Amino acid sequence: MLIGVLSDSHDQIDRTAGAVALLAARGAESLVHCGDLTSPRAVHAVASSGLPCRYVLGNNDFDLEGIERAVEATGGLLLGWSGEFELAGRRIAVTHGHLSDEFRRLIRSMPDYLLFGHSHQRLDERDGPTRQVNPGALHRARIWTVAMLDLEADAVEFHSVR
Repeated sequence: MLIGVLSDSHDQIDRTAGAVALLAARGAESLVHCGDLTSPRAVHAVASSGLPCRYVLGNNDFDLEGIERAVEATGGLLLGWSGEFELAGRRIAVTHGHLSDEFRRLIRSMPDYLLFGHSHQRLDERDGPTRQVNPGALHRARIWTVAMLDLEADAVEFHSVR
């Protein structure tokens, strides 16, 4: 199963829509946004793929009610500040990364994958049994990037977004 992972779109609607189109074209079967959508418009840009979407909130998501309504209206799933779910037999945890206690709690729960954002820097590394993946950012980054997580192959690929 292929999961498209993106984060820190900061209301860059066209860039977010382009990133989602790129992930869909590369075979993503589901999307995870790791926070800092910033507005409900960004939720609609992510949902434009028609793929199942999961979201967490970030430190720049001030319009919480608007984002919540947009996620509900588009059929997505809002996990709050963090959450865990299972796909293809793998445990996946997601958080934005700005709440250090929450990040450490998720690491201690030893999921197969921990997806996060916040730093605007892509990362793919293991911490014990957990593979930590930060897709990079779609705003305030030298190179805008997203990630594709292949659960069956246990592989991560980063893709530049123009």
